[in-house]
Amino acid sequence: MKFTKMHGIGNDYVYVNCFKETIKSPFAVSRFVSDRHFGIGSDGLILIKPSEIADCEMDMYNLDGSQGAMCGNGIRCVAKYAYDYGIVNKTNISVATKSGIKYLDLNVKDGKVETVRVNMGSPILTAKQIPVVSETEEVINTPLDIEGKTWYFTGISMGNPHAVVFMDDIENLNIETIGPKFENHLVFPDRVNTEFVKVLDDHTVQMRVWERGSGETLACGTGACAVAVASILNHHVDGDRPVTVKLLGGDLEIFWNRQENLIYMTGPATTVYDGEIDLSFLGEA
Repeated sequence: MKFTKMHGIGNDYVYVNCFKETIKSPFAVSRFVSDRHFGIGSDGLILIKPSEIADCEMDMYNLDGSQGAMCGNGIRCVAKYAYDYGIVNKTNISVATKSGIKYLDLNVKDGKVETVRVNMGSPILTAKQIPVVSETEEVINTPLDIEGKTWYFTGISMGNPHAVVFMDDIENLNIETIGPKFENHLVFPDRVNTEFVKVLDDHTVQMRVWERGSGETLACGTGACAVAVASILNHHVDGDRPVTVKLLGGDLEIFWNRQENLIYMTGPATTVYDGEIDLSFLGEA
């Protein structure tokens, strides 16, 4: 299998061009290639496929083999791959995802994509659609008891579910312990991605993220979008200007256009290397 290793501010995936390659068991392939000791090493696997409704399709899998719906950092890399490797020859493209068609604007320098602006669509705030088990229609700064401690979270879906928690200290948070407890809590029927956020000023926040199926990652694009929305809803930042979200892997700029109710995410996409790996032992010819 030929592949390309790429990352968006440290959120790294193995990308496969399924215009040329066929993957029979993406769940097993994702588990193997994601292993940082015995595989390639990544947060998961993303297949770039032909689409009848868009320029291409993004089919993503987490490192545990579970299928994901959407990845903001991943889709920027899909856009870069599509342009840099000749799938498209234009700077405004569409990508089909499990969360619908996304539209992207490419910033090209010296023939290669440097940054990508993604129309991430509208945030979903209705509890039932996120989904979150709740007696209220929206879950904004809602208490949640975990092993005797009360946490307050805001629930948002960006095509995948997020719980945003504001804290004064995220650097010393034992995310490996608390992350799985949020992810698998019964209040989240489809599990949840959890962002732990510190507000720095009225247009800048810092976050750490525990992604369902992947654990702590250096970045999460949909998570950064959810964090920006939650920061505005909780009156932590100025809702009329872009929010800079600082992640472990770098910064993303998120703007929630309230009139259109659309979120725009801008950030880099980076190619690490191309390679080829033998997966015949997994039944992949």
